[in-house]
Amino acid sequence: MRYVEEAFPAGHCAVYVTKGKDVDDSGCFELTIVISSAKLSPKNFCNGRWRSIWVAQFDNGLRTVELKGHIKISAHYFEDGNVQLDTVYDDKESTILQGPSETASAVVTIIQNFESAYLACLEDCYSKLSDNTFKELRRKLPITRTLFPWHTARQLSMNRELTREMSNK
Repeated sequence: MRYVEEAFPAGHCAVYVTKGKDVDDSGCFELTIVISSAKLSPKNFCNGRWRSIWVAQFDNGLRTVELKGHIKISAHYFEDGNVQLDTVYDDKESTILQGPSETASAVVTIIQNFESAYLACLEDCYSKLSDNTFKELRRKLPITRTLFPWHTARQLSMNRELTREMSNK
């Protein structure tokens, strides 16, 4: 599949018949399309995996193809910490059953559109992440605009307690 070669250079695609033999047998059959890609780069402290499973149910009587998709993405970055992303996305769409090549093109286009839209949505979310979320998580500076000396906080507390005890005696 050309889409997989372009979108996932190290990816693989397989198509399995999971129900029925062919369209002439019972009028209904099902194909499962599996797309998988992984990029493992421990030298660069990151790994990632894309898996999508699309089930195409062909109904010759209604002349339709119903496509149900399940996308699972895992990413792991571990250089200065341990950050992981695990996300799942499900969707479905249907199209009219046409000739074999037209139906195949329609199914590939649907898969490509859903996967591209989901990837664009993830990219948009993560481009805004540093601007919004991380700023909200970070401790705000006090009004003096100076950082609190956390490394000497315990020492200051002990000095205060000793001074209080000495003044009580």
